[in-house]
Amino acid sequence: MFLLEEVKKIIVILLGAILGAVSLNLFLIPANVYASGFTGIAQLISSVLSDYTPISISTGILLMLLNIPVAILGWKKVGKSFTLYSVISVGATTVFLEIIPVQALSEDILLNAVFGGVIAAIGIGFTLKWGASTGGMDIVAMILSRMKDRPIGTYFFSMNALIILTAGMLYGWEKALYTLVTLYVSSRVIDVIHTRHEKLTAMIVTSKGNEMQKAIHDRLVRGITKLPAKGAYRGEDKEMLMIVVTRYELYDLEHIIQDIDPTAFTNIVNTTGIFGFFRTDG
Repeated sequence: MFLLEEVKKIIVILLGAILGAVSLNLFLIPANVYASGFTGIAQLISSVLSDYTPISISTGILLMLLNIPVAILGWKKVGKSFTLYSVISVGATTVFLEIIPVQALSEDILLNAVFGGVIAAIGIGFTLKWGASTGGMDIVAMILSRMKDRPIGTYFFSMNALIILTAGMLYGWEKALYTLVTLYVSSRVIDVIHTRHEKLTAMIVTSKGNEMQKAIHDRLVRGITKLPAKGAYRGEDKEMLMIVVTRYELYDLEHIIQDIDPTAFTNIVNTTGIFGFFRTDG
């Protein structure tokens, strides 16, 4: 069962990598519209090198090079499993970017911006939903969230703002505005498939409170608040476990609940802020 889950996760990661490569080589790169995060930085550096120097390095190779130091840091600070899947995702994306030719399917820049953003976001969304990541800023976000319990959105915004401003200054503000369209579309699609929120609160109503608590502590090492609960329809005595997790832990939490008590009622809500103790160490 465990092996089957791992195989499924790797298949999803590879499909996400294919979608990311298709988004870049068939839509964004031909239109000079940029993606977010490390992918956008790799695009931008590749464009600048090609246009302003005799050096030419593909986006895929640059993406891999940018992720090497981050992966090393993630291996030490975040965890081997999470980082390994991120490395697989980045490596596969690099390979597919080299295989798929850079070719415009449309001359309409708006179509390229929208469809490029949507296709990339589908790949990212399902990769996140299966408990993996696409590397780059996801690893940086994990490291920063464990060092300092601060909103990661600021770092994402700063990096994307740098990409947009640089693109605007070098290639015209129209390109920068279309890049904004891509970023907006991507974020909305990822919201639908997974979540952009860094922390989530799960309220689990179960008749197997002790078993659920043990399993969560074994896998996630998160604090849990237990409250008595009573089913209104059947009058059964149950417990409600309330736990706050990061978005990267949601996949594991879902599988713990499914393994221990598939009939448990679980409500997942977005958490905008936390006061008090929240584990941020590795």
